[in-house]
Amino acid sequence: MPDVPRIEESPGAITFDILVVPRSSRARIGPVVGERIKIAITAAPVEGKANAAVVELVARALSVRRSQVTITAGERSRRKTVRVEGGTRAVLLESLQE
Repeated sequence: MPDVPRIEESPGAITFDILVVPRSSRARIGPVVGERIKIAITAAPVEGKANAAVVELVARALSVRRSQVTITAGERSRRKTVRVEGGTRAVLLESLQE
């Protein structure tokens, strides 16, 4: 049985947990690990560069502005919680299929 991400929907926004893999060879979203969405980024985890790369990748994948993506928990950890204003569960799940 495949893992299913935990995605909380609220009016006009979604919140989900991620597992960040810094210094990857290429940036990508997925697969799902447990209830977290794995996000691979090329940036190193120094001086906020990894967090900025996560925000950029999520914004691009969900077709929203970077200002609509917020890391709400785990700013200094590989395990983070992300909130996307204007994001939808359907678009997020679709981006995992690509």
